Amino acid sequence: MKSIAFVFTRAPHGNSSGREGLDAALATAALCEQVSLFFIGDGVLQLSEHQQPEKVLARNYIATFGVLPLYDVEECYICADSLAERGLTPESPRVLPAEVLDSAALRARLSQADHILTF
Repeated sequence: MKSIAFVFTRAPHGNSSGREGLDAALATAALCEQVSLFFIGDGVLQLSEHQQPEKVLARNYIATFGVLPLYDVEECYICADSLAERGLTPESPRVLPAEVLDSAALRARLSQADHILTF
């Protein structure tokens, strides 16, 4: 069985990248057992709680991250260095539990995937 990693690198609003990545991850998880999600750079903001996308007239898709465990997507990783660069801590409230890893550990984990899709 091939493993597929979805890498989120962009902030949640202002473009459709995050929503498209989440839709692709959900569709893939319905067909593949080994799906993992990685959040790096501005992508760490995807999981932040208390977002108010309606204020920028954007669709609120963030709550949909909460259904990933129903699709057996339980491997979610977030970059500790990216959190720190954005003034967030590993304990910052998120909509989905994610394991916080430093950059080296995150790269090592990502290198284990057979396919990588970046959004």
